[in-house]
Amino acid sequence: MSIIENEATLHEAHRDNHTHRDVNGGWLRPAVFGAMDGLVSNLALMTGVAGGDVTHRTIVITGLAGLAAGAFSMAAGEYTSVASQRELVEAELDVERRELRKHPMDEMQELAALYVSRGVEPDLAAAVAEQLSRDPEQALEIHAREELGIDPDDLPSPMVAAVSSFGAFALGALLPVLPYLLGAGTLWPALLLALVGLFGCGAVVARVTARSWWYSGLRQLTLGGAAAGITYALGALFGTALG
Repeated sequence: MSIIENEATLHEAHRDNHTHRDVNGGWLRPAVFGAMDGLVSNLALMTGVAGGDVTHRTIVITGLAGLAAGAFSMAAGEYTSVASQRELVEAELDVERRELRKHPMDEMQELAALYVSRGVEPDLAAAVAEQLSRDPEQALEIHAREELGIDPDDLPSPMVAAVSSFGAFALGALLPVLPYLLGAGTLWPALLLALVGLFGCGAVVARVTARSWWYSGLRQLTLGGAAAGITYALGALFGTALG
């Protein structure tokens, strides 16, 4: 009885701990990159302009323009990129679908050979391939997974990617502008809030990666801070030269 209970406990522990993150979804990558890009690019843009010793109004307009332009650009780019990728995958699936229809035996033998190459006995591989090939849609899914490395039922959505990217970029880009909109008269509150946001975004990203939260947060903080510092120096240099 204790053996059965132990086996059941082990099975439950394996089931509970053997779950995986969604690595194929169409929202995570554009959302993460959108937020990071919005923060870094708009912070760098605003610090570069501020380095040129311009008015408070100019900095605010620059930040809002950067937010709008960047969000639309990111959304359009993500939509085009994901749509093109999806169209390419669907074209390859059509090729595989035609091959399954025209040469079913060749495709079945190809699948059996693939299983043999992975260590399955030839007779068993042939039997498995024959059984799996009875349903054309199931055969297409298996060939797509084995040959193309894709899941036909889990293709990324261009609209999801575009909306995620737009919203995340706008949210990230808003942080450096927000203190100015609330009445701040200097760059420091905006810079501080943006740097905190950079660290927070990096820490959140660590939730879906193998890195620790503090490493990921500090890495993003360092990269974003360096970008802001360089553009501020360039803005000051250009402002002096043009002045």
